[in-house]
Amino acid sequence: MKRDKFLKMSVVLPFMGGFSDVERPKKGFGVNSGKDRFDKSISLLEGDTFYTKVSSKDTNGDLYVFESTRVKIGGPSLHVHAEQDEWWYILEGEFKIKIGEDLFEVKAGDSVFGPRGVPHTFSKVGEGTARMIITFQPAGKMEQFFTSISEGVMKGKSEKEQDAFRIAHGFERVGPALDYFKKF
Repeated sequence: MKRDKFLKMSVVLPFMGGFSDVERPKKGFGVNSGKDRFDKSISLLEGDTFYTKVSSKDTNGDLYVFESTRVKIGGPSLHVHAEQDEWWYILEGEFKIKIGEDLFEVKAGDSVFGPRGVPHTFSKVGEGTARMIITFQPAGKMEQFFTSISEGVMKGKSEKEQDAFRIAHGFERVGPALDYFKKF
């Protein structure tokens, strides 16, 4: 970049910080249990459903909050988010959540915090429906990741392609799912 252009941009950029394509809401909003912020739930993982409560679009990417209703036992592979904290609040059912070397067995009313940079996973345990609230802060590309999966983007992809897709959305698989370990 030429020096004069650099100097002009260094003067202008600080004043552009408040502008974006998406404007934050000017008033609050409510989203009922079992409902989605945009009336379009995200269905994935053979029967699991995500209901967006606070969209990354509402916060200019600062936060993403969703309610996860899970019907099958199990959960995601061990993974790590380099730039996002994750928080789980259990509404119904029971889960095991592994953060680093710590394993938390949680039920309705319990919560667990997973700091960015620490590998983690979770698993629904027991029969029946289980529900939790999950937050990502900042939102990163997680909402887009889940929406893309719901739209079938990952179907037929190799493990290598799936891993590249995860990395493109800000996280990396670093080990097997929690329920893998119970087989031994």
